[in-house]
Amino acid sequence: MINRNVLFALSLTGLLVACGGPGEQADVPEAQPAEATSADIGDHVVYFNAQSTDALTLETAQALNIRRSKGSAMLNVSVVAKTGGSSVAADVSVKAVNLTGQLKDMTLRRVDDGGAIYYIGTTSVANRETLVFDITVRPEGAAAATEVRFKRQFYSD
Repeated sequence: MINRNVLFALSLTGLLVACGGPGEQADVPEAQPAEATSADIGDHVVYFNAQSTDALTLETAQALNIRRSKGSAMLNVSVVAKTGGSSVAADVSVKAVNLTGQLKDMTLRRVDDGGAIYYIGTTSVANRETLVFDITVRPEGAAAATEVRFKRQFYSD
């Protein structure tokens, strides 16, 4: 009985050692620091996020009329007044390009959701594709527009 327990323990240890990880030659992506998800533009704060549309719940995707897919990215932008903290209407546009300079087709549309106002758009993405988003924002009543830039990498595997 003791020999069987010892044999089992040694087998288990051997399995654990064999699962030691990817090895030195493996192509493991390096973790990137989190990037900003907001920008202070004077009297307002712009909040932005980009994600794969397959991360949306089915209910959210249906409500926004967005197709869930690993090959599709969604940009979400909202503008909030510093005083009062409420969403404000704005002229919002975006230019999205990948790292090779290919312009991605993305048009933003306004969504009003119970007092919250945000702007969403989708575009196709490939696995490991990085997009640079240049967002132009002019809050309602503001004299000038402001540019906000950020980038995201998307994974579809």
